[in-house]
Amino acid sequence: MKMSCEPWQCAEVSATKKANPIQKPEIAVAMIKKAARPILIVGSNAVDRPMEGKQLIDFLIDFANASKVPVVATAHMVSEFLKRGYTPAGFMSAMDIGNRLVDPEWQGLDGKGHPDLVLMVGLPYYMEGLILSGLMHFAPELKTMTIDNLYHPHASWSFPNASLETWAENLKVMTQKFKDGGN
Repeated sequence: MKMSCEPWQCAEVSATKKANPIQKPEIAVAMIKKAARPILIVGSNAVDRPMEGKQLIDFLIDFANASKVPVVATAHMVSEFLKRGYTPAGFMSAMDIGNRLVDPEWQGLDGKGHPDLVLMVGLPYYMEGLILSGLMHFAPELKTMTIDNLYHPHASWSFPNASLETWAENLKVMTQKFKDGGN
């Protein structure tokens, strides 16, 4: 199946620069491993996307455990993580984490330094697009990556539009690559 690199919402238009498409999950893994201080922001749609008999949040917990990337739960997601026995590194509203990421003085969730790579998944499309646009314009040195199945032109890197099956496979490959040490 051919994957599209067009914004999922027709009015979501980027400026002269738009996200580089991630054609293989192994490329995303290499970029995440290269980052010194990545974080993963998980939105409220992570419990609304069943794939292969599991919720998106279950794939993300597997990924977070394998990759050791700290998770920021937004909205009501902290309770969903806790119900599954996973404690996120932090929880706050999506707009709050977006504002903190723009602040060059913010020292991250652990107080040890500003994140250098922000992964986003499961936020409402329009909200994720607005946060990514803000980061692109007001924190241009910060790299962003969406691991959703919908292309986001305002990210630094984004997976193309893809089916739920392709999305689940990408997440499983990424998780397995971290479990295998990247081999």
